[in-house]
Amino acid sequence: MEDFQVCDRDLNDVTLSEYLQAEAIAVDTETMGLLPQRDRLCLVQLCNPEGKVTAIPIAKGQTDAPNLKKLLEATNIVKVFHFARFDLATLRYNLGIKVQPVFCTKIASKLSRTYTQRHGLKDVVQELEHIELDKSAQSSDWGNAAHLSAAQLSYAANDVRYLLNLRLKLSQMLEREERLDLAEECFRCLPTIVSLDLLQFKDLFDH
Repeated sequence: MEDFQVCDRDLNDVTLSEYLQAEAIAVDTETMGLLPQRDRLCLVQLCNPEGKVTAIPIAKGQTDAPNLKKLLEATNIVKVFHFARFDLATLRYNLGIKVQPVFCTKIASKLSRTYTQRHGLKDVVQELEHIELDKSAQSSDWGNAAHLSAAQLSYAANDVRYLLNLRLKLSQMLEREERLDLAEECFRCLPTIVSLDLLQFKDLFDH
């Protein structure tokens, strides 16, 4: 796979140095399910502006990844996610990483693309990048990190490959609709929302 590498358990020093040069990087995670306290983190994917994708398999029972932590907590690099709320929670719960600063393309899509209810990554990529993502490997076993299939690795790579372009295009839409400042306020709130999610305060703002 072009511009793709695997770094077992953590970024190596050379790759870390390369990613630290970026103004923004795309990030995604693959897990065994949707509950961080139950379903372990299996894979972290990164992509820089040059299109270099790195997949980092996370071993069962692994509790840290120092180089990945340094990168994702670097305050001068924007980390771009789709549905950041989940990824931030699983990275914090499994690896103790408090990601900052953040741009969430799903929040950006909901604030700018109000003419549709379709805000999944596949839908946003199809409209803004004119590319049809293959999501057939989405619901698969990510736990056997040492033997991920070519289809799984391709799926994982595509989940980050287009995020930086989406950030640019969605930011332009948000600015046009005078909602960019509001989006940035939402992004700054995400760490607090993640803290509440991990403590299972699901109904804190209900009447």
